[in-house]
Amino acid sequence: MPELPDITAYIVALEPRIIGKRLERVRLGTPFLLRTAVPPLTDAEARTVRELRRIGKRIAIGLDADLWLVLHLMIAGRLHWRAPGAKLAGKNMLAAFDFADGSLVLTEAGAKHRASLHVIKGAKNLPAFDAGGIDVFTSDLAAFRAALTAENHTIKRALTDPRYLSGIGNAYSDEILHAAQLSPILQTQKMTGEHWNRLYAATRETLKLWMDRLSTEAKKDFPEKVTAFRPEMATHGKFGKPCPRCGEKIQRIRYADKETNYCAKCQTGGKLLADRSLSRLLGDDWPRTLEELETLKRK
Repeated sequence: MPELPDITAYIVALEPRIIGKRLERVRLGTPFLLRTAVPPLTDAEARTVRELRRIGKRIAIGLDADLWLVLHLMIAGRLHWRAPGAKLAGKNMLAAFDFADGSLVLTEAGAKHRASLHVIKGAKNLPAFDAGGIDVFTSDLAAFRAALTAENHTIKRALTDPRYLSGIGNAYSDEILHAAQLSPILQTQKMTGEHWNRLYAATRETLKLWMDRLSTEAKKDFPEKVTAFRPEMATHGKFGKPCPRCGEKIQRIRYADKETNYCAKCQTGGKLLADRSLSRLLGDDWPRTLEELETLKRK
């Protein structure tokens, strides 16, 4: 799912292309994308784009007469800038927003179409799409700590819960925890003051690093290939690859359709975290440390 740095890059790329430009027409490739009936989608046509906003992991497009189009890309939704009047050919082509200079096309990979479009009258109604998470760049350490300790969860879960923090998901939470050198399963209510200092700093620094990097790229070319797996990442999607800090192999734990990547040496004191499926299979034979893992591999 596109996260804060990716959504920021989209907005940076869209601003010079659509702000101040007239939205000529909106074409739907599937009726299931649109989740509202009032106001009708046709009300957005022939109106000028005045503003772009990020609401969590959503993009809000503000038009004349205080009308808003709110897009949620979900996991597999992506935006593309195409030639004017681009055809909506194929099941993954969900919508096109036509301007004189080009068409903003929304696609979604896979059979499960989860992306959504809402038409909203009045900016006062936009907060309904905000899960309530704080913006780490406008919040101090105390507010950050208070938000993540409202309930006792693992740091990984707390970082990715939109009720606590805005815009962070699976990919960048892995990068943040590696930068902070903290275990993803450490409970928030068991963290020390030093843990919180490191986590707060790593969250801000990691997100800023990627926001700056992706925004710089978006100023040159439209971000056509937004992905959660980037070569420059330290841990996310790097299972089996060397940790850029210590050289040990990156490990992973899986739950449902999500995967957490971490460095055992840097983040867990050399202890391997139990993967639910494999640890149940191996039982007492599950390796607890990197040394036990290497011994098991040599057998």
